[in-house]
Amino acid sequence: MKHAILSLGLAACGVSSSPAIAQSTFDRVKVKAGKTLFFSECRRCHAPDATDPSYGPQLDGIVGRRAGTVDGYEYSEALAGSGIVWTPPALRAWMEDNDGFMPGTKMRHIGIEDRTVQDFILAYLGSLSDDN
Repeated sequence: MKHAILSLGLAACGVSSSPAIAQSTFDRVKVKAGKTLFFSECRRCHAPDATDPSYGPQLDGIVGRRAGTVDGYEYSEALAGSGIVWTPPALRAWMEDNDGFMPGTKMRHIGIEDRTVQDFILAYLGSLSDDN
């Protein structure tokens, strides 16, 4: 059903209605929207990679990385010693309420509670690699 609705919506925009192509197009749109939302919500403290210095650690390669491991960044003891791996569910929980997810962290922000916004930012973060 999801693919049928997506295909109809993309066909109305002049994009192929093939489910595989439609999903691929939707994934690219999610990453692009996620990039825009990242730069709106997260960029004031985080850069997508080390070529653009920031206050917080850069986030390239974050998905699948152990928390507190970016060289050169001084993490809180809570985060550095947590042993967690940044999976999409962990990142979602962090975005929504980092203090609730990891008491003792030094990061301060207003939580991103909208799951759609979280989905888009997660898509963008997942597109980043250590090779960027």
